[in-house]
Amino acid sequence: MRVLVVEDEMSLQKALCRGLRKCGYAVDPASDGRQALELIDINPYDVVVLDLNLPKASGMDVLREVRRTNKALRVLILSARGEVEDKISGLDAGANDYLSKPFHFKELEARIRALLRRNFTLGESVVTHGNIKLDTALKYVSVNHCKVELTKKNMPCWNTSL
Repeated sequence: MRVLVVEDEMSLQKALCRGLRKCGYAVDPASDGRQALELIDINPYDVVVLDLNLPKASGMDVLREVRRTNKALRVLILSARGEVEDKISGLDAGANDYLSKPFHFKELEARIRALLRRNFTLGESVVTHGNIKLDTALKYVSVNHCKVELTKKNMPCWNTSL
């Protein structure tokens, strides 16, 4: 299994790479967002461990670009941003998991194993049929480009397998 570790703090990057190699993974390091995108473009990774606070391109920029081009790549955000809102933003942007710093390496290892056991395919969040548009990510319906107000009673099930 091949892992990309995207971390700009060099001591943490080296420790992560060393630990993951001891677990049997082939590991490539990246120190900034632009380098991460270049490596993702040329190498078939099974998992990306992604910091959010990166130079040259933020972790969120990397995540958005990855999701635009590769919906199946497993991405685990590893960030010092540990607020609930940060986790929600990262997961809603397409991360498969989110782990806050400080963390225990064994938990990171277990989360990577869990990601590798699952297959992820992200469907489109917008479904259109004629003049009706359903956006499952933003949770709204529009008819003829006019947003339909939904209440709890008429809120549809947000199942994307329609």
